[in-house]
Amino acid sequence: MVKVAFQQTAPTFGAIEENVRRMVRRLDSSATEGVELVVLPELFSTGYQFRSKEEISRLAEPLQDSIAVRALCGVAKKKRMYIVFGMAEKDGRRLYNSSVLLGPGGVVGVYRKAHLFWDEFRLFDPGNTPFRVYRAGRLRVGMMICFDWVFPEVARVLALDGADIICQPANLVLPYCPSAMITRSIENRVFSVTANRVGTEERIKGKPLKFIGLSQIVSPDGRVLKRAGSIRPQLGVAEIDVRAARDKRITPRNHLFRDRRPSMYKRLVRE
Repeated sequence: MVKVAFQQTAPTFGAIEENVRRMVRRLDSSATEGVELVVLPELFSTGYQFRSKEEISRLAEPLQDSIAVRALCGVAKKKRMYIVFGMAEKDGRRLYNSSVLLGPGGVVGVYRKAHLFWDEFRLFDPGNTPFRVYRAGRLRVGMMICFDWVFPEVARVLALDGADIICQPANLVLPYCPSAMITRSIENRVFSVTANRVGTEERIKGKPLKFIGLSQIVSPDGRVLKRAGSIRPQLGVAEIDVRAARDKRITPRNHLFRDRRPSMYKRLVRE
């Protein structure tokens, strides 16, 4: 059995050092004892509602030199855990909404959000990293970010690549998102961990964003093993058996991947 967790948060916009310090205190505590993988929200260190690309550029950081990476690497090493978290990443002149996987030895992998949501189109550059599965101790981990849940291809590609668990840093505002991730777990027979935030941001007049919380850990058969509320920051921990994600049999005669018929899925183009 492997202990996995989410940490639901309520960040203060723009207060990177404070948000990271608060997270370090939460993770470096007895509450996370024995946890091997923890998932934090999308853009946990900056907040979400940027007013302009210039504002992101001021707050975004190069991956290896970022405050979050430096601080959380220390926690990962001390606690012998893996941490997935979202950040605003600067790479030269490009700005990405990114998810980072850290381990006791440092940065393991990075994923840049492929499917941008709403105003993100004018703020971030589209992600340019492939959907990859990484080794994280006893787990095989895939990453997606928030709105990627709308596109079933994301979870399917990660599952086909061998993911045991899909980690989803998120800033969810649509109320049906958590239910959709239950479906993603079922249709791919994988565990999923969604780490969302709570609170409201209205830094743009007339565009209030209320974040729904409801962070969760879901099993390959769709059971919600742990779910947070919608108001407060919260740590959620569950024990998982990775064998459940590696057994793709649905019935004695049905196998999730062997029963696929890709030749039937090709789109017919009619002039």
